[in-house]
Amino acid sequence: MDKHITAPITKEVAASLKAGDYVYISGTIYTARDAAHKRMDETLTECGEDKNSLPLELEGNLIYYMGPSPAREGRPIGSAGPTTASRMDKYAPKLLDLGLGGMIGKGKRSDAVRDAIVRNGSVYFAAVGGAGALLSKAITASEVIAYDDLGTEAIRKLTVENLPVIVVIDSEGNNLYETAIKEYCRE
Repeated sequence: MDKHITAPITKEVAASLKAGDYVYISGTIYTARDAAHKRMDETLTECGEDKNSLPLELEGNLIYYMGPSPAREGRPIGSAGPTTASRMDKYAPKLLDLGLGGMIGKGKRSDAVRDAIVRNGSVYFAAVGGAGALLSKAITASEVIAYDDLGTEAIRKLTVENLPVIVVIDSEGNNLYETAIKEYCRE
């Protein structure tokens, strides 16, 4: 089922999304990859897990695991494809527990991440790998807001319009990668 949502998301919106739903996201999302996650984790450790010490508000927000290429003239961003989400698995449960609404990436997630998604009523979306040039067309604005020294791994605030994603793990823990295999094997 196709759904259109606005980011940041509420718990009610997250609960309405089911594994396998095609979703188009509009609004504000953030990018962060390995180095940015490591730095946020270090900041939280130094600041006694105070989420206000982070460079972005977590509550209901979505983090897109993406490191863009340089923007072409007249565009806000270059190619904007997802990176492998499992590289952020050691950091994701803590961020979800502090209010993160969801994540966008590609690939499988650990049981600890799935448990944190369920515990917090969050969601994990997948964007299509290899389609970065097409995905960038849904991005209307991009601004580095933290960790500029990390280059493409800096945290960016993105404005998106109808960014296409698929719900992989919903707030109840249903995992499309598991249910799709079972469905395929039945036929």
